[in-house]
Amino acid sequence: MPQEIVLDKARTLLAPKFPQFDRLEPAFRNAWVDTRHSVVPLDWFDMSHSWSDRNTAYLDGAGLAASDVDVIVTVSTGIATPTLEARAACRMCFRQDVRRVPVFGLGSAGGVSGLSIARSMAAADPKATVLMVAVEACSLSFQMEHLRKADIIATVLFGDGAAAAVLSGGRGDGPILDAGLEYMWPETLDIMGWDVGENGLGVIFDRSIPEFTKTSFRTAADDALHRAGLRIDQIDRFVCHPGGAKVLTALEAAMDLAPETLDHERAVLRRAGNMSAPTALFVLSGALRAGTTGQLMLCALGPGFTASFLPIRA
Repeated sequence: MPQEIVLDKARTLLAPKFPQFDRLEPAFRNAWVDTRHSVVPLDWFDMSHSWSDRNTAYLDGAGLAASDVDVIVTVSTGIATPTLEARAACRMCFRQDVRRVPVFGLGSAGGVSGLSIARSMAAADPKATVLMVAVEACSLSFQMEHLRKADIIATVLFGDGAAAAVLSGGRGDGPILDAGLEYMWPETLDIMGWDVGENGLGVIFDRSIPEFTKTSFRTAADDALHRAGLRIDQIDRFVCHPGGAKVLTALEAAMDLAPETLDHERAVLRRAGNMSAPTALFVLSGALRAGTTGQLMLCALGPGFTASFLPIRA
């Protein structure tokens, strides 16, 4: 969906309920997002939907499977019980003895952390084939009942998406993943997350995120590099989750990167918006397809407030 069409729909639905909408409207044009995807059509947003409605729609198109998959790591910021891989099992012909590892609550860091978890499981059992799937339907969290500025910004930025990877500890000719790392800042729970209410999941998306990234991300990155036995001058490319235009600028400043260095990140943001967990995997795929090689560091920020890192040799 082009951003202008999203803006027109948002103006129709939100302006009557949110008096400050006109002041926030420029954010739609300044977000560096050209297009996004939604698992539901635009007219779905014309009506209120129950928690049940949201979860039923959330499950559509969750499958990527083969009968030789031994382990499935499923990452999602939404909630479904039984989880997505269980609901897709019969349709996708998963084996009855497949091991299931659903991961919830990591938000935008979920793609990197989920890939790290899948890597650990593949390393622990070299004969296993591990499927990692990140599925997000951010549009289903849209709600008009309790509008706040954070809800408008989420409408500006977020889109739906899914990504997957197959890992093996004993074979394959793809990139080599080393052990993942995380860094969690104390007393930062109110920066990003869900506000769980009677109408569903309301977004917590603090305005301090870009400045926090600029001043604090380097500390987390240096810590992760040290634990990985790497130096910053050994990293050929930081591959980052594009949380938003301001966050990308903050990441470049924090890591002393030249402006516009994170070009693959900006391309994904323009094409699909912030899809939460899958987004970093879209960037990684784009970088690899463009011929990026050497020592990479995949990274993302998510609720906690947490930075997730995964060293990759490509």
